[in-house]
Amino acid sequence: MGVEPIFNPQNWSAVPFHFWSLCFFALGCIVGSFLNVCIYRMPLGLSIVAPPSHCPHCKYAIPFYLNVPLVTWLWLGGKCKNCGAKISSRYFIVEFLTGLAFLSCWLHFGNPDAPFQSMPVAIVFAIFLSGLIVATFIDFEHFIIPDEITLGGIVVGLIFSLLLPQMQDATSRGAALWQSFLGAIVGAGIVYTILRLGKLLFGRQKMKLPEETKMVFSETHLYFSGKEIPYEDLFYRKSDMIVLQARTVELIDRGYENVLVRLSPSSLEIGGEKLNPDDVPCMECMSAEIILPREAMGLGDVKFMGAIGAFTGWTGTIFSLAVSSLIGAVIGCALILMRKREWSSRMPYGPYIALAAAIWIFCGKKFLAALFR
Repeated sequence: MGVEPIFNPQNWSAVPFHFWSLCFFALGCIVGSFLNVCIYRMPLGLSIVAPPSHCPHCKYAIPFYLNVPLVTWLWLGGKCKNCGAKISSRYFIVEFLTGLAFLSCWLHFGNPDAPFQSMPVAIVFAIFLSGLIVATFIDFEHFIIPDEITLGGIVVGLIFSLLLPQMQDATSRGAALWQSFLGAIVGAGIVYTILRLGKLLFGRQKMKLPEETKMVFSETHLYFSGKEIPYEDLFYRKSDMIVLQARTVELIDRGYENVLVRLSPSSLEIGGEKLNPDDVPCMECMSAEIILPREAMGLGDVKFMGAIGAFTGWTGTIFSLAVSSLIGAVIGCALILMRKREWSSRMPYGPYIALAAAIWIFCGKKFLAALFR
């Protein structure tokens, strides 16, 4: 008598549907614990593998029995067991949110009559939502989206589309791969076009200031009128430049009067003299006007939209762009009206794209069907 295979679909179909719901939620919480590691370490350029999980304050290596998703954070009251330092609620939120994402994917894509056969698509889109969660939290905090998420997401989306044509509602692997590739190209292409047009039309912000306004250029920041602006918020590419007509310029060893100052990441021009910015640790200027570079979007958003397109196809890409613009406009205007932000403040766009892509996954196709009916 032969041994029955463990992955017999008929046997697995007998397992209650909501047993798998519980499994997906638990798996999502476990994955969320790993996502917290990615959110903390990726922007810092640290390995997500080593060292193992530890307290960010005292570096206490967290044993496995104190690393249970959701439960440990609640049991310890959001504090480190070793030093008692407060652990951010973000860790709990990400674990819970990822658990809900996995559960939602199973409830949406899982088939009670054939749970084992419908499981791969649910898992793939749960992985996709995991990437959206990591990108959202990193972009909110650091205004960047790592290439591991964007470029890696494009590659993973293409591979999954080839392996699971039903992801793209395609009947063949070739058609699914084409839909994925087209989605990545359309997504990245449209956002890159918006970026270039935005740079052309709105890439310079001219600010009128009171007479004799003092500006201090340090090694890392620009200070004037009570503002403190990191250079990384101004210089997105080598061609970006700060321009001002200065009444006076003071360096450590010399001074200038009535000169044009042009500062880029790689050069400093004062009048007709060219200097290396790295050799000028501090510069003080007096001026009534300054022109600052401004960016409509970052290249990270371009690559991020390409990754979303690789998973959702070109229709999901167009939907995500349209809905994310609407979400961003509503939230941005609300923050301005509440005086939480200024019109010129920099805002992360990645989280709005991620939210719009999640909406597409669960109800975007039904919305379009109803709209064009």
